[in-house]
Amino acid sequence: MNPGQQAANEAARFVAKVNEVILFPFIALLMGVAFLVFVYGCVEYIINADNESAREQGRKHILWGIIGLVVMVSAFAILQIAAATFGLRNVLDCGVTPTASGCDQAFRIQ
Repeated sequence: MNPGQQAANEAARFVAKVNEVILFPFIALLMGVAFLVFVYGCVEYIINADNESAREQGRKHILWGIIGLVVMVSAFAILQIAAATFGLRNVLDCGVTPTASGCDQAFRIQ
C-alpha cells in the first residue's frame, strides 16, 4: 500500500470515529432538547388557554422547537450525504448495528 493510500485510509477512519463518537451523539442530544422545547411549548399553550401572553410564550417555544428539529434533521442528513460521498457508509451502518456481518473490524483502532 502506498503512503497516499495509507493516509487516505487513516483519514477515513478518523472521520468515521469522529462521526461515531462525537457528531451523531451530539446531534441526537440536540434533537432531544429541541423536542423537549416543542413539548414544553405545547403544554404551556394548552395549560394557559385563558392567558394570551402565556399562550404567546407557548407559541414561541413551539416555533423554536420545530426550528431546532428541522436544523438537527438537516445536519444529520448533510452528515449522511457527506459520509456516503467519502465512502464511509459501511462504517456508519456498523455504528447503528455493530453486530452486523462485516462490522467486526469497523471499530478497531490501529
